[in-house]
Amino acid sequence: MVNGVATGFNTVNFDSPDFYIHELYPLDLFGTTVYITTTHICTFIVIVSIMILAVFARRSVLKTKDAPSKFATAVEIAIGTLLNFVNGTMGKAGKKYVNYVGTLFLFVFFSNISGLFGLRPPTADYGTTLCIALVSFIMIQYAAVRYQKWGYLKGMFEPIFLFFPINVISEVATPVSLSLRLFGNILAGTVMMALYYGMLPIFVKIGIPSALHIYFDLFSGAIQTYVFCMLTMTFVADKRNVEA
Repeated sequence: MVNGVATGFNTVNFDSPDFYIHELYPLDLFGTTVYITTTHICTFIVIVSIMILAVFARRSVLKTKDAPSKFATAVEIAIGTLLNFVNGTMGKAGKKYVNYVGTLFLFVFFSNISGLFGLRPPTADYGTTLCIALVSFIMIQYAAVRYQKWGYLKGMFEPIFLFFPINVISEVATPVSLSLRLFGNILAGTVMMALYYGMLPIFVKIGIPSALHIYFDLFSGAIQTYVFCMLTMTFVADKRNVEA
């Protein structure tokens, strides 16, 4: 065990789920050894799953003529719900961010619920949630600079110049709070399920895990996805001075 990370492929026991990030395969990168971990594998599976879903959704919608299939209808409903969600939060600016918010929602949601399929959720790794939060943070800062221009810099010194350090900390705290909120909630569910599987006798594991997975993976995962996307849109809309 190194820094809380299980090392070596042979240490992975797929019959006894745990909450550690396992190093699976070493790579030599410019003289430094880095590892492909369970997070990378699970993230790759999530991305491929989303791509397959997107291909099937596109084909289903394009084939729609007079009588759309149930899947095509579900896709259209989902798109309509997304448009209403984004436009209702960001107002007129919403149409520019639909693609990003939709992609963000799918990735975070699929990552959060991947525990239902025996994977370790990528969002239970702080490296994943921090990267997602940083992308949103860059978008937030871009919106502030583009639409507020020098007013954004001026606002960092308000109400008086002594507040500049506090205002800077407030801005930097945005990606930290976004990433930690998502990471903490998903990791907590992962740890709880690992403890349940690892500590209780086998006869107690029959039936009950399904209810726990529904709560920790599906319900909590959906709530955290909604919160992450909502906060991202709210921060961007605020920087654009758009009344939501």
